[in-house]
Amino acid sequence: MNDSSSTIVSPHLLSSYDLRGLDLRNRLVMAPLTRGRAGQERVPNDMMVEYYIQRASAGLIIAEATTISEQGVGWVDSPGIYNDAQVAGWNKITTALHARGTPFFLQLWHCGRASHSSFHGGRPAVSASAIKINGDYIHTPAGKQPYETPRALETAEVAAVVQDYRRAAERAKAAGFDGVEIHAANGYLINQFLDSKTNQRTDCYGGSVENRHRFLKEIVEAILTVWPANRVAVRLSPNGIFNDMGAPDFRETFTFAAAQLNAYGLAYLHVVDGLAFGFHELGAPMTLPEFRAVFSGPLMGNCGYTQETAEAAIASGKADLIAFGRPYLSNPDLVERFANGWELNPPADMKAWSAPTAAGYTDFPFHPQI
Repeated sequence: MNDSSSTIVSPHLLSSYDLRGLDLRNRLVMAPLTRGRAGQERVPNDMMVEYYIQRASAGLIIAEATTISEQGVGWVDSPGIYNDAQVAGWNKITTALHARGTPFFLQLWHCGRASHSSFHGGRPAVSASAIKINGDYIHTPAGKQPYETPRALETAEVAAVVQDYRRAAERAKAAGFDGVEIHAANGYLINQFLDSKTNQRTDCYGGSVENRHRFLKEIVEAILTVWPANRVAVRLSPNGIFNDMGAPDFRETFTFAAAQLNAYGLAYLHVVDGLAFGFHELGAPMTLPEFRAVFSGPLMGNCGYTQETAEAAIASGKADLIAFGRPYLSNPDLVERFANGWELNPPADMKAWSAPTAAGYTDFPFHPQI
């Protein structure tokens, strides 16, 4: 990195940051990116090691969404964190990144209704309520399939799912991660409990905003028995429509969630505030200042940011960190390109995002001056 350039180009984005005692070399975060390279056994492999090493100049890397249990699976060849082989596979990556001084968090994932019976031996996927995704199809081991109606989790079953999150957090620690991010966004299981569109339960997990938040609360508190609060984070997507989400009371739901999470002293709150990938249009979009008003800890913005808008968000105090997703697909040296004002590589072909090959994954060029 050219230090003289970095003091001129995006000085706030490229400044160091103390993340609750974890030293980050810059405020540029590699967002979790589901790439589907772990194979049928869902074990991180050498190709994944290379991919993450290439992007090690990020201030913080959040690993791709990683399923906490077989029940949580819903994406072809995505990695898991529910057996010893998966722990060993992830440990190769954490060791490689730590050798390069890069902190690494694991994102804990349960797909809920965003899955299909073909992932589960013919059994239906589970959710907060038996409400199907309104969409064209889902990619499954048997190819494209129509979405199915999930089975609502029984009240007595919920505690077992909470414990699956706790065990996954234990395995993340054993694998050498620096912390965990709870994926409560993008229409996956926790989001399905939070959102009144997908949660029509009549038990203690449904109805009021307090009850719909209960599942996330229990997961956070279970994980806090494994990790200190300053190594646990949560991701929310208040504005998103991915996986057919969005309810009229979204502002109440996510303001309440953020205010409750504030009490724990978490590592950060990761908010998908951008509208680049769709907006439900059920009211004015929620913004980072709204979350600042109820969450006093480190705040991370995400979705559609450019170098310029990221710098402005941090310079103004709206965010402490900005996560970049799609730019990292084709620019392993994104930090260096931002620091030196270098042009970015062309965007990655969508067909390669989750293809099982190194092409479109680890073959993007670094800038010639690196």
